[in-house]
Amino acid sequence: MATDIILKVTGMDCDGCIKAVTRAATGAGTAPLSLDLQSGEMRLPEGADIAAITRAIQRAGFGVAS
Repeated sequence: MATDIILKVTGMDCDGCIKAVTRAATGAGTAPLSLDLQSGEMRLPEGADIAAITRAIQRAGFGVAS
């Protein structure tokens, strides 16, 4: 059974932020399964390139908590 990966994205406070982070992750090769504004949790499919997605999110001006 596949296990989703959860990343905690910081610095989001509006729907525009959700769109920007989604674009960044998708541009890094993996569209998020979900992204919650309130919790900051981004759900990604198993096998996603976490390092590339983290770099893309950071370049977009947001953080990824460890």
